[in-house]
Amino acid sequence: MAEPVRVRRPTDQEGQKLQQIVRRGSTSSVRYRRAMMLLSSADGNRVPVIAHLVQADEDTVRAVIHRFNEIGLACLDPQWVGGRPRLLAPDDEDFVVQTATTRPTKLGQPFTRRSIRKLAAYLRRVHGRVIRIGCEDLRRLLLRRSITFQCTKTWKESPGPERDAKLDRIEQVLDRFPDRVFAFDEFGPSGIRPTAGSCWAKRGKPNRLPATYRRTHGVTYFHGCYSVGDDRLWGVNRRRKGTANTMAALKSIRAPRPDGAPVYIILDNLSAHTGADIRRWAKKNKVELCFTPTYASWANPIETHFDPLRQFTLANSHHRSHPTQTQALHRYLCWRNANARHADVLAAQRKERARIRGEKGIRWGGRPLNPAA
Repeated sequence: MAEPVRVRRPTDQEGQKLQQIVRRGSTSSVRYRRAMMLLSSADGNRVPVIAHLVQADEDTVRAVIHRFNEIGLACLDPQWVGGRPRLLAPDDEDFVVQTATTRPTKLGQPFTRRSIRKLAAYLRRVHGRVIRIGCEDLRRLLLRRSITFQCTKTWKESPGPERDAKLDRIEQVLDRFPDRVFAFDEFGPSGIRPTAGSCWAKRGKPNRLPATYRRTHGVTYFHGCYSVGDDRLWGVNRRRKGTANTMAALKSIRAPRPDGAPVYIILDNLSAHTGADIRRWAKKNKVELCFTPTYASWANPIETHFDPLRQFTLANSHHRSHPTQTQALHRYLCWRNANARHADVLAAQRKERARIRGEKGIRWGGRPLNPAA
């Protein structure tokens, strides 16, 4: 049996970039959909699930994943148009791109950045591989490969020594025990204010929302739980984050599985998630807490399902109070779970398992309903 198609493990920079594109949504639809595909695959979702999530063909999802494994984030901007025949071999182009994106000091040059002219001159006299290319052709080549002259930015790299071990464990439980894997996280703060979004409207006549200046309702945080096996999302709004609210959410994950089998919960290492009370409860109830590495929240499978929740309930909204906002969230969750992937198949499987347990007189946990049985 062939291995399922899946993206390679993203670097911290790649994971944060994909998460930024999905969260902000202020980019082209092509980049947004492709970023959703890659981030969903990195979170352990299979190709049919991703195709349903982004409303795309499964072959398209597989092609995007393979392309990312080959060229990385450059696959977010596909080049579909034609052009004249190549003047450089593909490996020569790759060498030019690699040289352009390498700091000049690492190549023995006495400056921290180079111009197009300096790069072209360096390529003509590099030892062992001479590439003759003009400045304009070089500029077009770099532009075609999405290499532009940009300001330097900082980014956060996971400093934890257990980064790879944590990611390996998350991948292991997603592959081996998908029916017993859950994810938990919070998003917010969510205030009571008109929130800009998008909608269908007549050209030049967009829907308008009022502006507010005094906001006296405070904020809430959505505590969300996601079942990987059932593709079910649920949660509740709380006034603040804290150990007690986290414990209540984790208990709501454990409660539907009273069969005594171990449960795996993926969550980040926020201080409200790592308290001694939570660890004692998890050990007592056979719950393994799989923490994501620092600055690597993209590895949490619930992240990709939070964005549609924001887009379809908070964006383009004007909720008057927190109860109204919470009702809108729950209405969307009910609709989303009723229209989840293979909802009819999952329901049939649950009914079949219930029928088999009824025939055998067995309840959850493997104990007979009749003590004499």
